[in-house]
Amino acid sequence: MVACPSCESQRTVKNGRIHNGKQNYRCRDCGRQFVQDPQTKVIDQATKDLIDKLLLERLSLAGIARVTGVSELWLQRYVNAKDASVPRPVTVSAKKKGA
Repeated sequence: MVACPSCESQRTVKNGRIHNGKQNYRCRDCGRQFVQDPQTKVIDQATKDLIDKLLLERLSLAGIARVTGVSELWLQRYVNAKDASVPRPVTVSAKKKGA
């Protein structure tokens, strides 16, 4: 049997197939769905640099995802992380009292 990656339980059952035909499993203990030996695609630095340039051109995220071959979900997370890393300067000025 295939072990669950979350709880290490051996009580797993087959749960259909995913979009590329790989077998999908479900854990009876924790309910997690998973694929045995998932393939992770690493986005190289050249693609990230291209994405940064395309973002400056104000293209849509769907268009950038199509051109670069990354998923829209990954691209949205990448853009959110870039946005969170930009410092936001805050200036506060005191109001004069009685004015």
